[in-house]
Amino acid sequence: FDQTCAVELRTDGCYEQQPQKQQRRSEGFKTFLHFKAPRDNLQGSTMPQPDEPMYSSQQINIPPELPDILKQFTKAAIRTQPKDVLQWSAAYFRALSNGETLPVKERLEMPTATQKTDTGLTPGLLKVLHKQLSPQGTVQFSALEQKWKELCLPQEQMDEIIKVGTFSDNIEWIKFFALACSSLAGNITQAMKTVCEILTSDPEGGAARIDFAMFKELYTYLAQIDGEIGQVHIDGVLSYLQYDVDKQEGMVMPRNFLSQDCPKLGN
Repeated sequence: FDQTCAVELRTDGCYEQQPQKQQRRSEGFKTFLHFKAPRDNLQGSTMPQPDEPMYSSQQINIPPELPDILKQFTKAAIRTQPKDVLQWSAAYFRALSNGETLPVKERLEMPTATQKTDTGLTPGLLKVLHKQLSPQGTVQFSALEQKWKELCLPQEQMDEIIKVGTFSDNIEWIKFFALACSSLAGNITQAMKTVCEILTSDPEGGAARIDFAMFKELYTYLAQIDGEIGQVHIDGVLSYLQYDVDKQEGMVMPRNFLSQDCPKLGN
């Protein structure tokens, strides 16, 4: 746009282009519109209406932080793959506004092959819940339910875990977490492997070490919930692992209990 033209609205409703240097008021012409027109012939082109707003980049103020916020939000949505995007988005921006842990997975993942049904729960989503709720130790049922729904997870899955653990209004998070790991796995061995992979501070793909005291607590709890693993067997497993733990500064890793020499964690 580099040529200024004057457009006159005639009494018959038609537009007529006048060269800038020849502008004049003549009888029958009521309205002048001044705008930037291209060098090309304007005949046959659609002319803007007199009351139609015209904007430029100088008139629209874009908050400087907006592009990055939208970029991070888009990446988070792609990684997390929520089933209900609107519900998840509301939870995302609420957490962002309040400075809370975002309901975002660390990486894109698919449901694990060991899941009996496609419940939607994955190790990645369970890790998000652990980050959000573990600092509280004991969580209210309503708080757990809210975080569960924000991740668009099926209510029946949570209800089943609550039932198995016979939890009430006050839920010991680490026990709920252990049962959730069990719901993802086909057996107690895979459940404890999932526990290690989620709780570890090691990089992804690393040894997945966790404190042996935590392993002992959660393994014993899941074995007792199972009902078919006796205390003698539990003690035998822990006694065997203690030898490795002593050499690993009090840590245990999946490689230790997946060893052929280690007694099976379950029957």
